[in-house]
Amino acid sequence: MSALTRRLLAEFVGTGLLVCVVVGSGIAAQQLSAQDVGLQLLENSTATVFGLGVLILILGPVSGAHFNPVVSVADWWAGRRRGTGLTTAEMLAYIGAQVPGGIAGAVLANIMFDQRAVQISTHHRVSTGHLVGEVVATAGLIAVIFALVRTGRTALAAVAVAAYIGAAYWFTSSTSFANPAVTVGRIFSDTFAGIAPASAPAFVAAQLLGAALGFALVGALYPDSAPAERTALDVPTS
Repeated sequence: MSALTRRLLAEFVGTGLLVCVVVGSGIAAQQLSAQDVGLQLLENSTATVFGLGVLILILGPVSGAHFNPVVSVADWWAGRRRGTGLTTAEMLAYIGAQVPGGIAGAVLANIMFDQRAVQISTHHRVSTGHLVGEVVATAGLIAVIFALVRTGRTALAAVAVAAYIGAAYWFTSSTSFANPAVTVGRIFSDTFAGIAPASAPAFVAAQLLGAALGFALVGALYPDSAPAERTALDVPTS
């Protein structure tokens, strides 16, 4: 198996398991705490924090554990002038592994909880507040990742990224999807964790805007790249 194939497998599996954690814990939370939405969110966010941290630790050494198209795009953008990070072909291949992985993760979660394997969410989420929340959540995520890269502290990625996502579940109105592949995957779960197809494009657009703002903020705060970034973006995320 080639190095790139291993990396793409890691991205497919990692994104799939991340969505499986999000959707599976959402289904469990809905079943266990049917009358308490706040408790459902606590259960869902706690499982996501721990699951994401473990996935970063396990798969980060293989692919960088992006699990997120906006992170892969940011990696490509950061390295385009120096020839570091992902190439254009690799960036597209990463996204091509992440999106199907997210869908597979949702289907797996549905099967584990004896739901219909393939279902389409009816949970409409789009409002001005939700979209602003996605911009903020994604901007913060990209800022956390690249701040670690540019200051040579990528060893803290598992803790820092998981902690940020856990916090953003609560301080953003959208509950911090912050990830186009996860957004697409969650279309296939008509549960507490799902998102209706009509809501997904606006969420993805907000995520792309947030990623650009987060990257610009990092550029302003940390204009000089650390040696680690000049080598590669070996930083994972949600």
